[in-house]
Amino acid sequence: MPSGQGTFHRVAIVGASSLRGKELKQVLEDRHFPASDIILLDESVMAGTLTEAAGEPTFIRALEEDSFESARLVFFAGTAADADQNWRAAQSAGATVIDLTGAVAASHDGASSIVWIPSLASALPLQTAPGANGASRPAAYSSPAAPVIIACTLAAALAPLQPRRIVLLMFPPVSERDQEGIEELESQTASLLSFREVAQPVFDAQVAFNLLARYGENSKPRLADVRSAIARDAARYLDGRAPVPAIQLVQAPAFYGYAFAAYAELATPGSPEQVAAAFGNLGVKIAPDDASPTNVTVAGESEIHLAPIEPDPNVEGGFWLWGVADNLRLAATNAVRIAEELVAKSSK
Repeated sequence: MPSGQGTFHRVAIVGASSLRGKELKQVLEDRHFPASDIILLDESVMAGTLTEAAGEPTFIRALEEDSFESARLVFFAGTAADADQNWRAAQSAGATVIDLTGAVAASHDGASSIVWIPSLASALPLQTAPGANGASRPAAYSSPAAPVIIACTLAAALAPLQPRRIVLLMFPPVSERDQEGIEELESQTASLLSFREVAQPVFDAQVAFNLLARYGENSKPRLADVRSAIARDAARYLDGRAPVPAIQLVQAPAFYGYAFAAYAELATPGSPEQVAAAFGNLGVKIAPDDASPTNVTVAGESEIHLAPIEPDPNVEGGFWLWGVADNLRLAATNAVRIAEELVAKSSK
């Protein structure tokens, strides 16, 4: 239990054994979130797994009907199926739901969930969903995935510069498919180096030493489905307040770190310094002139990192941006910041 003054809250993490769940627990601890207790929940097959929370040994518990009793905040960080099946029970138990899986926003009765990116508050203030005010149950909040945060941050920053178009090419890492994606890339890399047959149960394609514009036929979801979901969620959050980027995905043979290349063409020619200044106060770090972020250098960082902005040599008003974010840390930090904002409001 935390020491010191203040109100502490019982927190539950559903999907605690997932990469996203583990990162979420770490961010709660790193940011000293006022949790009296962190309950780690997962499907029954993971129950009994020994881990730690706030420096103390603990076990992952099976997700059951009474798992949310006395919980103030419940994070859903595992599978979308687990979230869809259990978020209503958490809400009925009196907990505020913060969903990282996208299941709540996609569900019919989750239409009034509130999508929130706190780092963009100065550019795109929080919009309360219809029916959220005065609801008899605690609100449900949707914390977007890393690529949606990246797309919306670019759109919010560039909107005042009146871009004619924004094009975003994203390179998702295999960790977006959780531990199974990590293990498949590891296995494929070792097999190829040993001239053995490549196993591909997750991507149904060779992802090691390769770039993919699509997955194999037996991979679910398809890469096109992932792209459509990112585009849909970005458009929903921006809601006409900023131009929605055109988005394309290419699967990269990287374990962690969401890399992207973006092109912005402005109606009025500007300078790289003006474009860089537009990202001020939006949770973005821009590297000095002699540096550029990589998947390795951003590991463990909570912000989006950009290389110095470069003008296009042939198109007046055209600019290129290269950036990377730790996909797990960025998504987890956004969810914890939502919880921090809610706690701060409740204490006023």
